[in-house]
Amino acid sequence: MMLTTRRARAARWMTRLAFVAAASSLMSACAPLVLGGAVGGAFMATDRRTSGTQVEDKGIEIKAASRIRSALGDRGHVSVNAYNRVVLLTGEVPSDSDKQAAEQAAAQTENVKSVVNELAVTGNSSLTSRSNDVLLQTKVKASMVDARDVMSNAYKVVVERGEVFLMGMVTEREANRGAELASTVSGVQKVVKVFHIISEEELAQKTPKGPAQPASSPSEQR
Repeated sequence: MMLTTRRARAARWMTRLAFVAAASSLMSACAPLVLGGAVGGAFMATDRRTSGTQVEDKGIEIKAASRIRSALGDRGHVSVNAYNRVVLLTGEVPSDSDKQAAEQAAAQTENVKSVVNELAVTGNSSLTSRSNDVLLQTKVKASMVDARDVMSNAYKVVVERGEVFLMGMVTEREANRGAELASTVSGVQKVVKVFHIISEEELAQKTPKGPAQPASSPSEQR
């Protein structure tokens, strides 16, 4: 009963978040650049990155977006997401030269380690398509919340034109399981893994330990 209640609460929370995010997406859909959004982002308290790296990644998103805006102007629709200093570019640009210009601008941003350029050379996606992407993103996150064998906050989910991009600091097992969960969501066209793979030993070191149990008093032992 408790598990059912938790799942119901999680589902209600994700649904509310989907409506808010979809409305936000529709209001800002004309903007040529989009920074990594709150939907699908990991909470700072449970994120496997250090708090300093999380702040650094957000700064990278802002600076890279500014550089790309200077390089492309209002040509195309580019989303910028950063995780552990790796930048993921998704969206649409009108030409191959614009795609390369966006990548170069992102790569020249301070503290960027590498750039994964998944920009499509095509016309800008429609408002309907972007709204659908927000809902798909929420469904993918909900599937991870509902799963018992993964930590949903370890994954950063980005969706563009029905294609799901998964970022995060995960083990090989978690990477494969996360991709499997995302691929089962109705409407998902493709799943692309953009992970930082760590070992099970490294994961154990990053997993918060529970509070130590107080030692029993002599009276309790009797």
